[in-house]
Amino acid sequence: MSAELRITLAGAERVVAAGTTAGEALEADGRTVIAARVNGEARDLAHPLAQDDVVEPIETGSDEGRAIVRHSTAHVMAQAVQELFPDAKLGIGPPVENGFYYDFDVKEAFHPDDLKRIEKRMREIVKQGQLFSRRAVSDEEAREELAGEPYKLELIGLKGGAADEESVEVGAGQLTIYDNLDAKTGDLQWKDLCRGPHVPSTRSIPAFKLMRSGGAYWRGSEKNPQLQRIYGTAWESRDKQDEYLKLLEEAEKRDHRKLGVELDLFSFPPELGSGLPIFHPKGGIIRKEMEDYMRRRQSEAGYEFVNTPHITKSSLFETSGHLPWYADDMFPAFELEGTEYRVKPMNCPMHNLIFRARGRSYRELPLRLCEFGSVYRYEKSGVVHGLTRVRGMTQDDAHIYTTREQMADEIKSLLRFVLSVLRDFGLSDFYLELSTRDDSDKFIGDPAEWEEATQALRQVATESGLELVDDPGGAAFYGPKISVQAKDAIGRTWQLSTIQLDLNQPKRFGLEYQAADGSRQTPVMIHRALFGSVERFLGVLTEHYAGAFPPWLSPVQVAGIPIADAHVPYLQDVAKKLRERGIRVEVDAADDRMQKKIRNAQKSKVPFMLLAGDDDIANGAVSFRYRNGEQKNGVPVEEAIAEIVNAVERRVQV
Repeated sequence: MSAELRITLAGAERVVAAGTTAGEALEADGRTVIAARVNGEARDLAHPLAQDDVVEPIETGSDEGRAIVRHSTAHVMAQAVQELFPDAKLGIGPPVENGFYYDFDVKEAFHPDDLKRIEKRMREIVKQGQLFSRRAVSDEEAREELAGEPYKLELIGLKGGAADEESVEVGAGQLTIYDNLDAKTGDLQWKDLCRGPHVPSTRSIPAFKLMRSGGAYWRGSEKNPQLQRIYGTAWESRDKQDEYLKLLEEAEKRDHRKLGVELDLFSFPPELGSGLPIFHPKGGIIRKEMEDYMRRRQSEAGYEFVNTPHITKSSLFETSGHLPWYADDMFPAFELEGTEYRVKPMNCPMHNLIFRARGRSYRELPLRLCEFGSVYRYEKSGVVHGLTRVRGMTQDDAHIYTTREQMADEIKSLLRFVLSVLRDFGLSDFYLELSTRDDSDKFIGDPAEWEEATQALRQVATESGLELVDDPGGAAFYGPKISVQAKDAIGRTWQLSTIQLDLNQPKRFGLEYQAADGSRQTPVMIHRALFGSVERFLGVLTEHYAGAFPPWLSPVQVAGIPIADAHVPYLQDVAKKLRERGIRVEVDAADDRMQKKIRNAQKSKVPFMLLAGDDDIANGAVSFRYRNGEQKNGVPVEEAIAEIVNAVERRVQV
């Protein structure tokens, strides 16, 4: 064995002694740099280097570094749980966005006091500076060492040894166990089946906090035992963690489920079932404004409105290809007159039938069909979440049929259209995600056509000037898509509008048009959802605005507040003039004192308050009070009306 190794370190060639580890080569302190990327693979700092290795640092504050810190913290949590609850059996403990979790089989559900005890023990373990030590084991050795862990044994049987599939628990081709060792004596403190990598020491975990616990089915299946899942968060510094916790606090204030109740917008009656919202009059006003706006914009853009039924024969989804690929997300079939029917999870197959209903000419293309179509999807109970993940929804759906030659220009026009609409709703910080196929067997159609469609989308996305992020394997089974990712007022990202290019469904439905040369050609189909669903978009907007909608969307745009009962008729006359201009206004004629009426209007997040007393009446004026508490006195009525109408027409926030 050579006494020296030639490696590439951070882009520069270096010579190091044989036996040098990645951490030694990087001179890593285990704080800023907590792991290494060796030949593109994430490795522990203790990983020994070989000839011609390419070594790069993984810093704690990088996405990859955070994931390693979080995974290591999950191990510390599991160790603490098994020390405090010796009968607890281990499930899995991966890093997730903004944190980590670990599943446990325990006799009783965890309580908040349990989480406090666990977190206290975790801090003691971190302070001890236990070392994470990796070792390879055979399947048989792993089974012997983990004989008391039934869920680990199941994972070894499913994914161990020669298995190709990788997870946080086991790696393809080889099993590894991570030992937590006493830093002074080297004694084993705890161990877990894991592919790693991990931080070098528990002292390399800068900041963490346990958040909550709840039930979770083993391997996500309702047929399996229900385990107890503890969620936590971990970060590269206390400051970063504090930022995140403040964001959570702000997000909780903006939670659309809470605001929906407070503002009387919508509810989820248990009598209807999970994920099936109903909209109250005020929520109905917002929906109507959203839909009216979209109808106008789509009419101006040359769309034609269609309507399709809520149920259909199951065979329609066999033709479209959805049944083999999408059946788990559909509600169960039911039989009617000897035929199997389903409620529809999407509108596109029915729009294809509209295209096919008669002969089509190239002169009709692009043909833009749109619908506010109600669809139903069987979302698992664990993922249903307010309006943002429902089982019954209304899609602002559109399907555009074009020639091959028109395809690129239509996509470009569509993206401009989508972005302009989102900006009108007050969203302006975007990036794009391009979802493509991978080598799996979950996609249909000719790979060459997929490549053509993907490149068409990529070119349009690139020319938009927005950041473009690749999402390999994230495409629908029939074609690639661009999705618009929008940041809300507190920096969270939401996937909103999608543009999908489909060269497969038109063939499956036998769609044709007569080209200029008289030949029969297959159109290109573009799927476009702008809101995604009306429900989800309304949930996003509620949180973006914290319930304080811009005047054009506000259920009540103006609250008239009399100083005394004698001033009610005057304000009712002002309200009549406002209604004639299309403004939604209410005059508070209740017996409450004026200050309480103001508080009620502020609590309801009404954008404009018009107050009136003796001086206002004498001068034909009102006192103008804004949602933020600012006030202008003695504003002539016509001037006040003009300001309100102008704000509504321009769709500005106040």
